[in-house]
Amino acid sequence: MAQDSVDLSCDYQFWMQKLSVWDQASTLETQQDTCLHLAQFQEFLRKMYEALKEMDSNTIIERFPTIGQLLAKACWNPFILAYDESQKILIWCLCCLINKEPQNSGQSKLNSWIQGVLSHILSALRFDKEVALFTQGLGYAPIDYYPGLLKNMVLSLASELRENHLNGFNTQRRMAPERVASLSRVCVPLITLPDVDPLVEALLICHGREPQEILQPEFFEAVNEAILLKKISLPMSAVVCLWLRHLPSLEKAMLRLFEKLISSERNCLRRIECFIKDSSLPQAACHPAIFRVVDEMFRCALLETDGAPEIIATIQVFTQCFVEALEKESKQLRFALKTYFPYTSPSLAMVLLQDPQDIPRGHWLQTLKHISELLREAVEDQTHGSRGGAFESWFLFIHFGRWAEMVAEQLLMSAAEPPAALLWLLAFYYGPRDGRQQRAQTMVQVKAVLGHLLAMSRSSSLSAQDLQTVAGQDTDTDPRAPAQQLIRHLLLNFLLWAPGGHTIAWDVITLMAHTAEITHEIIGFLDQTLYRWNRLGIESPRSEKLARELLKELRTQV
Repeated sequence: MAQDSVDLSCDYQFWMQKLSVWDQASTLETQQDTCLHLAQFQEFLRKMYEALKEMDSNTIIERFPTIGQLLAKACWNPFILAYDESQKILIWCLCCLINKEPQNSGQSKLNSWIQGVLSHILSALRFDKEVALFTQGLGYAPIDYYPGLLKNMVLSLASELRENHLNGFNTQRRMAPERVASLSRVCVPLITLPDVDPLVEALLICHGREPQEILQPEFFEAVNEAILLKKISLPMSAVVCLWLRHLPSLEKAMLRLFEKLISSERNCLRRIECFIKDSSLPQAACHPAIFRVVDEMFRCALLETDGAPEIIATIQVFTQCFVEALEKESKQLRFALKTYFPYTSPSLAMVLLQDPQDIPRGHWLQTLKHISELLREAVEDQTHGSRGGAFESWFLFIHFGRWAEMVAEQLLMSAAEPPAALLWLLAFYYGPRDGRQQRAQTMVQVKAVLGHLLAMSRSSSLSAQDLQTVAGQDTDTDPRAPAQQLIRHLLLNFLLWAPGGHTIAWDVITLMAHTAEITHEIIGFLDQTLYRWNRLGIESPRSEKLARELLKELRTQV
């Protein structure tokens, strides 16, 4: 508390000096400085109010003798009054100074002064006497006239900016760049006013012919913050223009999404999907330039976390939302696939982009084989000239991970010899860093496990220990190895689909989940499986019920 008091006193002196400078000069520089500090000053006012409301009037004056000067300077600054909630907080602070039972003339004078300041705030948007008489003569009260005037001014400026955008190189009819820059500066404290939305939108969409950006950085920052906090709602075209013209705003939107994902419940794809859709990023990513920035940030997160399953799952959910937005925007791609995925084969991207629901189930196996062939060529033969090698091909593949997740189910539900193409696809998905020889060993290992699982599915009785032994999960092998993770997921798929798997599912998972890391991995797998079934319209009531029961039980234990 003592430290808070010291900090508030330091802040008080800083803002007192700032307000004095702003009050003494009205140059362009002081206006810019005011706009840059509006958010910080509002935060200071909030802290000040929190302190003032705990004191009586006399204590406030004793603690802050110049509080009246500070609040008065703020109340006569139009930028501060117009910014967000500053006007409301100033009123709260002034009310704290009122002495409910004045004991002397000094306290009475203070009350009268406060009432005068409050009257000024509440009628801040006022014109001279002649204008007031004129509007009253027309039958308009100030309360009706001023909002209407503001609205008309905004619409007029927005219309002028749109014409400016259409006029192109017709310099005689174009608005001067200096005026456009000035408008963006003036808008900063007004961003959250609903009537100003058309002007904000027009400024974002209006592209000048100047070599450098003419809109003020603080304008972009204020608009972006208001969008992220849901204080304003702009058309997607304006949001796209904002993020294209000001890269820091797009990066901040992505970082804000990451913050939400980190602070939310782990392994809950439905919630992740809600956060992603609410961010407007998938819709904006229909523009390749925005998609590339977003995808690059996902790539960095993936590399920083060494391929964390949660990041992979988030990339997959984002890609699904992006593809849906792409289809909703236009049935035909406005941009070539190469502009979204420049480092991989366009034919591979086109196949992966297909929705499994649009392909008859009888053809899923054929499509998976085709995906495997294209990937193998890109990774091992390099016939498609993939510049990024194995990692770029894998990075593209995980965007559409639902295809990889379908492989295990196809292998377990077929009594035929496991196709080498599908075994390779699984080995590559789980071990992208493995060399050709190591990947071949994984394929042999997985094929053997599949053979044992197929034989066990015909058995009249299953035991959890036998299943663990067959899968090699009771050995000293590193459980974090890609091959071991792959086999665990095969085992979980077997438990969900095999008729006898339901009876021993919990026992197997108890033996399997001997570390917190593996428990989270299993939770993530079950959540992804349910999410994918729902997406693909796969109906298996018994398997779905088991997955939900296991998921619920595991979540209570972590």
